[in-house]
Amino acid sequence: MFRKGFGLVSVGSVCFAVMTVAAADASTLVPHRAVYDLELKDASERSGISGMYGRMVYEFNGSACEGYTVSFRFVTQVDTGEEVRLTDQQTTTYEDMRNGNFRFLTRSFTDEKLDKEVRGSAHDEQSGVKVELTAPDKREVALAASRFPTEHMLEVIDRAKRGESFFEARIFDGSDSGDKTLITSTFVGKPRKPAPDDADVGKAGRLAGENYWPVTISYFNDDASGDALPIYRMSFKLYENGVTRDLTMDYGDFVLTGKLANLEVFKAEECK
Repeated sequence: MFRKGFGLVSVGSVCFAVMTVAAADASTLVPHRAVYDLELKDASERSGISGMYGRMVYEFNGSACEGYTVSFRFVTQVDTGEEVRLTDQQTTTYEDMRNGNFRFLTRSFTDEKLDKEVRGSAHDEQSGVKVELTAPDKREVALAASRFPTEHMLEVIDRAKRGESFFEARIFDGSDSGDKTLITSTFVGKPRKPAPDDADVGKAGRLAGENYWPVTISYFNDDASGDALPIYRMSFKLYENGVTRDLTMDYGDFVLTGKLANLEVFKAEECK
């Protein structure tokens, strides 16, 4: 899943430390392209937002042998009551689980003008995660042991299959400035059958009648202490093959919903 949008997250990403991904079968993740229609659900006066809508596109490809690529785009039109601005965040990542490598590139635009570019790579080492950033400047960062995004999705599914309802973990997904980890708290509900009036179940194709897990993930600053509030919270319905729908993205001052508008499933690559 990802954790992107407004310099925060993703539908993305949650990873779980001190566990082997071998417990989960990477072949369960289906290559696909999902399009979500975004709409403002709630906004506080402090947010300065009077209206917002947009679209999110998430494309997942690859295999356990060749590595996984994700292309993600998050576009919104934000109305503050005084002006309307267009935000556009574009992210691409590549993850090689076999060798513990991760590459990431994020470009953020406002009204079609580039605001920020973050580019770099990360690698698992015995002491933790080593990050090499090349943009906006060149530097190296040593971080605590973490998981990368595809490992995250496999771990979520594996935990859900085993009936585990709550767990915490440290993640690295290259978001924000690409130089820090996050702590996550994940709640997984019992598998459920879609209801006939489910908001976007009709767009799920062959998955429309399949069971899903309700999942909620809260993200915290890694340096937070005590009863810190999450910087972001995301809820969604997760299928066993990694497809998600019916998203709710809570940024604190405002909340967005994301309804599945189109789903295209690709042919899975075979390991050679």
